[in-house]
Amino acid sequence: MDLTRLISLDRIECNPDIRSKKRVLERLSELLATASDQSSMAIFDKLIERERLGSTGLGQGIALPHGRLGRGENIIAAFIKLPEAISFDSADGQPVDLLFALLVPEEKNNEHLQTLAAIARYFQDKDNQQKIRATSSSEEILQQLTAGLLSPQVS
Repeated sequence: MDLTRLISLDRIECNPDIRSKKRVLERLSELLATASDQSSMAIFDKLIERERLGSTGLGQGIALPHGRLGRGENIIAAFIKLPEAISFDSADGQPVDLLFALLVPEEKNNEHLQTLAAIARYFQDKDNQQKIRATSSSEEILQQLTAGLLSPQVS
């Protein structure tokens, strides 16, 4: 599975001045909307709806906010690396600084689960976490994500 087609440089932000869960979800919604026919508000509403079911904070400072919306052909992603971790109600109680968000078309059930699982596996690897946290630009983040998401361990 080539997960790198999910994300592009214009949907990655490195070290934005964001200090709350609500604001980071708003910003992820704005980034996702740039590649979708959905409004950022509609996307935000879906991300919030999903968070109400239970936090998408995986632990170790990682969150995978996601929502299902629309009839598009492709799953799209956005990524934010925060300069300071924020409270995200993660299972381990740790604040979050790395957020990989997905917007999934309604009918893409299998692809949704496969994509979430592959991205979760990628971020569970401490080396991948360290490499992403060591980046200082969106370009470096894209390079690390591309290298890691194409590796055999994620496929």
